[in-house]
This record gives sequence, structure tokens and C-alpha cells, in this order.
Amino acid sequence: MYGSSSDEILLANNETNNKYKKFLRTFNIGLLYHLDINKNSAIVRKYMKKFNYIASAKRTFKIESDAIKNLSTQLDKNFERLCDEIRGSNGKFVIMGVGKSGHIGQKISATLSSTGTGSVFIHPTEAAHGDMGLIEKKDIVLLISNSGETDEIINIIPSLKRLSYKISSLTGKKSSTISKSADISIVLNTKDEACPLGLAPTTSTTAALAFGDALAIALLESKGFTKNDFASSHPAGKLGKKLITQVEHIMHKDRDIPSVDKNTLLSAALIEITNKGLGITLVEDKSKIIGIFTDGDLRRCLNQKLDINTTKIKDVMTKKFRTIAGSALAIDAAEIMEKNKIFTLVVMKGNKNIGVLSMHDLIQARIL
Repeated sequence: MYGSSSDEILLANNETNNKYKKFLRTFNIGLLYHLDINKNSAIVRKYMKKFNYIASAKRTFKIESDAIKNLSTQLDKNFERLCDEIRGSNGKFVIMGVGKSGHIGQKISATLSSTGTGSVFIHPTEAAHGDMGLIEKKDIVLLISNSGETDEIINIIPSLKRLSYKISSLTGKKSSTISKSADISIVLNTKDEACPLGLAPTTSTTAALAFGDALAIALLESKGFTKNDFASSHPAGKLGKKLITQVEHIMHKDRDIPSVDKNTLLSAALIEITNKGLGITLVEDKSKIIGIFTDGDLRRCLNQKLDINTTKIKDVMTKKFRTIAGSALAIDAAEIMEKNKIFTLVVMKGNKNIGVLSMHDLIQARIL
């Protein structure tokens, strides 16, 4: 019957028809494809249209979120022991796992490395064929296996005990072989997988991933990890740029700085603003910056119908203006601009002006 491609056979028998309806409602239309039932059959077309994908997704979210909420009640002193051992170790934190647990292990290792805890992922099969040489006596190993009975891991436990400092485990069963073999055993039991068949690792891998994040953040906070520390391990990409780019790297400087003397007529100041293209000019008094003139100041002058050919810049400038150090991070400059609703900052080094930074500079540098 499952291999038939005839609609007549599927629809002829009411009892069979009802079985298919129940099957469709319970397990998802995708299983029909797996069983090679005709995709063009009337029943398949009918229930494909009616299947509630959003309800299914919400059910998955509910199962997995409930499981994560329950994790905090399962943490015990072994979690503290593991954190203390990792912090006190001079070696690597080696993570191992097979299949989906392996993928989760790679992510956990990457998160740890980027937040100040040296970590590497080694696949158990590769370890059995030479990569065990990467493990040193000062290293701590974490074995991830929900069942706790993964053969590829169990087979290398004797070697891991001989080569590493300590073995820790993350499993779903305290009585499992891997859990009992570990020096530090973390057990996180997730009652139900989101998969209706209970086969595809879903809730269990989500829980493992959440555990990895919790471990990384606990270690990060205990070390007093800072933005600068994070930046040192993220030199590339937009995130890295935000964390390492300083104002002096992207500001306008030297001859590109718009600047006029305090006694300059407004008409001449406007030419300087136009030539430098930043929408402002600095106002100087014997090389000291005493104010700025912006497009906002210009609008006020026009509203007051001031004569630009007789008005001096010192009489219409803004005396109070925002500054920033050249050594400051560009992302901090962006926050100052946003908070004060301004588009430029005067860059200083002590009492000396060294540049001007505009919002456009931040955009061009991909800080924003």
C-alpha cells in the first residue's frame, strides 16, 4: 500500500483513508515523501495545504525553551569544579563529540576561544588516528554525548586518561559509561526531543549549546574579560573593526581640518566649510580652538537675516562643543554622536586639536 501510486487505491477504503488522515496529522507530511507515497495524490495535496507549520514551530520552541529553563536546576558543584579547573589550567580545553554533539562541541570551543579560554575541538575518530598527539598532560578534555555511550569516544577514553590532565563529560545519563569514566561529570537531562519521533537530536543539542554558552560566560565574567580583550581575538570583520578602530585612524587631520580665525567674516568661513566638505569649521584664537560653526548655526544666522559679509564668525559660533580623544574607540564616538544628536566631533590630544570626526567617517569605516 505505501508503495502504491494510485489515488484510487488510497481513496477506495475508508478505513485506510482514516489511517492516512491520522498519520498526516500526527507526524507531518514529510514522512509521506520518505515512505514514497505519491506526492500528487488527493490526500497528500489536501493535507499539505492544511498542515500548520507555525503551530509546529511554536511547539518546538516551547519544548526547547522549557528544557533550557530546567537546566539551571540541574547544575551542581561539578559545574563549579569544572570552571575552577579550567581557570587554573595552563593547558587547552579540548572538546570532543560525534555527529550533532560534535557540531555543538565545535561551536562551544569557538565561543570559549573568542572569550579568553583557549580551546580546540578534536573529533574522536581523528584522535584515534593520530590527532591524539595534540593533547598534552596539562589539558582538560570535555566529552559530549547525550547517550553517554558513543563508541568512538568510549574506545579512546583509556588513552585520554593517560595523555590529559583531567576528563570531564557532558551527558544526559549519570549511569552512562562516559559519565562514570569522567573525573568531572556534568549531567543535563532533557526529557523530550522536539522531534515527534524522538530520533533527531533537537532539545538535547540545544541544551548542550546553552550549557556551552553558560560555561563561556561564567569564565568570561570570572576573569574580568573586557572589550579590549575581546577585540584582540577578533581583528577582522565588522565586529573586529568596531572593537579595535580608534578615532585617530579614521578622522580628518592636518590640511583636511576646516579651520578659521575668530575674526574671519561669515562669508569667508562658509567658503572654508564648502571646500573641506564636513559641514562645519573650527574657530581658532591663536591656535586654540574656542568654538565651532555648523550648518545649524548657519540656519540660525539666515533666520536672523544677518549679513554674512559683515558678521564675524566669533559672534555666531557655538562656544560649547563635544570633543573626543584620538585614542578613543570609534564605536564610542558613534555613541556620543547618537546620544547628543550631533554629526561631528572635535578630536583632541590633551589641549591640542588633532582632527575632526564626522558621522560619514564612521559609516565609511563600517563602524555603523
